[in-house]
Amino acid sequence: QVKLVESGGGSVQAGGSLRLSCTGPASPFSTGCIAWFRQAPGKQREGVAILSSGSTYYADAVKDRFTISRDNGLNTVYLQMDSLRPEDTAMYYCATGASWVCVAARWSPAVYTTWGQGTQVTVSS
Repeated sequence: QVKLVESGGGSVQAGGSLRLSCTGPASPFSTGCIAWFRQAPGKQREGVAILSSGSTYYADAVKDRFTISRDNGLNTVYLQMDSLRPEDTAMYYCATGASWVCVAARWSPAVYTTWGQGTQVTVSS
């Protein structure tokens, strides 16, 4: 069974930084659509950052603060989070889907087929 494993979460003060990692099998990391989602208590899961073979996409709430990147040699995707805010507090998940997902439905959690267990990020003011 394909598994994704996230790590790197923790507690930081506002303005701080964290780098999340997501490790999985070589494919679809190298060919598919890869995303970071987050879910705060009582809220819907929302897309944060998405990486396709040639493009990156960011939610408005994190643009210019978060960066998604990939190391194909390590089968790892990263989410560098800078200038963190209390409203960034959530459980963060990585997910992968077929390449068409990045084109047609990148912000919809339902179309991603594989998920990690999540890593908690808590930002205090």
